[in-house]
Amino acid sequence: MTKKEIAEIKKLLTPKNCSITRICGCYVDGEKNKKTELKQAFLALPEEDMFKYFEILRKVLSGTLGRNLLTLEFPLALELADSTGDAAAPDNTHEFLLRLRDSKLKDDALLEAYYDKIIENYEYVGNYLILVIHDVYDVPGRTSDGIEMEDASDEVYEYILSCICPVELSKPGLSYDAEANTFRNRTRDWVVSLPETGFLFPAFTDRSADIHSILYYSKNSEELKEGFVDQLFGCPLPLSADSQKETFQALIEDTLGEDCDMATVKSIHDRFTELAEEHKESPEPVMLDKNEVKTILADSGVANDRLAEFDRHYDETAGENTSLLMNNVMNTRSFEVKTPDVVIKVKPERTDLIETRTIDGRECLVIELGGSVEVNGITVRHSENHEEE
Repeated sequence: MTKKEIAEIKKLLTPKNCSITRICGCYVDGEKNKKTELKQAFLALPEEDMFKYFEILRKVLSGTLGRNLLTLEFPLALELADSTGDAAAPDNTHEFLLRLRDSKLKDDALLEAYYDKIIENYEYVGNYLILVIHDVYDVPGRTSDGIEMEDASDEVYEYILSCICPVELSKPGLSYDAEANTFRNRTRDWVVSLPETGFLFPAFTDRSADIHSILYYSKNSEELKEGFVDQLFGCPLPLSADSQKETFQALIEDTLGEDCDMATVKSIHDRFTELAEEHKESPEPVMLDKNEVKTILADSGVANDRLAEFDRHYDETAGENTSLLMNNVMNTRSFEVKTPDVVIKVKPERTDLIETRTIDGRECLVIELGGSVEVNGITVRHSENHEEE
């Protein structure tokens, strides 16, 4: 899914555009016991409650694509497999999610099976609330120049959105008692926090239902809960954002070997910066496969003898069929040089200001000073100023 597609669905989770048909939930304690359940037409909720639920549900569609928000694809074998056993048992994760959506959350057996699957596989110390909504979106048509036509509909997008929210005791403290006109020790309540994880099914791709994909949300981009995702969806997870960055860094170091110097790394960064500029209007994040990464290195001046070993290094560090998200592996908004004692950040378009030079037998980092120079916010004089005098 793209940012625009996510934003379009996110707009539905507002009082003005709400078309949610039903909301269901299950409160689970720290011992994995179901404490209470919620089943109700969403529009029948008190207005104040609706606003609180909107805040929670919208969080599932918030974050950074490729980090907190991941579009996962169901394996073809899973989609083709026939479910077996009891009709309510989630043997085939893909078919089960389809049945849950098509039930409009009115099949109690399916809901119980869904809650049980989460409780069995979700690792969390403490209480939490499972929420799931059903919605039907009449997708408005658009003209060729992108103008939305409210009275023209291309199709109906039916989906479920679910999340898992920690339920924690509020912090102790003093509160004002208006009736007694005094301050008292505040009563601690169990409060529902914003979601730790959630998903949208099916994905909304090209403004249409994509039953082959799911949009997965994780508050912590480095703890994607691989086991939970595998059991609940059966979809493979990509490398986390930090893992992709570490993998790419190791790949560059292994490929370049002794040629991994400042000039070469600057060239690679400059090529990534150019690539980011070329795709700045693209609604989708830029994914790079093995051949595309190899082309970037070649365009950056990496020698052919180094590139000859690239395929082997890529397969060993990332995996032959692994793609990397450009924004995860390279920060094109800044160029950073780091030593044990010094960190220097430069605008990406001015990497030419930094070079290495041997001075008095020592390898030094040389930075050209141009214009005014500030140290701790104080404008200081440098040799250029003295020469002008």
